[in-house]
Amino acid sequence: MTPSPSVVSVSGSLREESYTRTALKYVLRAAEEAGAETTLLDLREYDLPVYDPDIGEQGDSEAVTRLVREADAVVLGTPVYHGSYSGALKNFHDYCGFDEYEETTVGLLATAGGGSYGSTLDHLRITVRGVHGWVLPHQVGLRNASEKFETDPDAIDGRRFRDPALRDRVEKLGRMIAEYAFIDPSVTSSRSAAADD
Repeated sequence: MTPSPSVVSVSGSLREESYTRTALKYVLRAAEEAGAETTLLDLREYDLPVYDPDIGEQGDSEAVTRLVREADAVVLGTPVYHGSYSGALKNFHDYCGFDEYEETTVGLLATAGGGSYGSTLDHLRITVRGVHGWVLPHQVGLRNASEKFETDPDAIDGRRFRDPALRDRVEKLGRMIAEYAFIDPSVTSSRSAAADD
């Protein structure tokens, strides 16, 4: 029997009423329903001083990097700030490297207050690939995030998605992160192997 994958989701939003955090909770619930054990790493709850490579471990950095290092898969979620990801997520990301991400499956989610999130997801994908993480092709972006939810006291964080298709896309990220948590990114398909002949 395959063991349950461990999935850690990192919320790069420090806002109390964060849409990013809510969307990540939907991702994690779907991952749990697909058999994963999940943890939400909420950066508001950790002491992470601005990264200084001359100092090394600071504050809660060892606890945070250990969570990521021991996970089978990671989901990074961020609000869109100036066309990229948040400073809080960047600072967290600076503490992590090959030890945390190499050959780890990574999912991406971005929430935009306006209409654009593409460059944010691109930036995250590039930086994760730079430390040899394997980024899922399926990613999620929410435009005009405040308009994507409506009040529902029975829903996660008292919010439900207005559009079932968007909720399905978010939940698909959770299912896929659980399904591909144990993928071996170094396996060569027969099709790509033939290209080397």
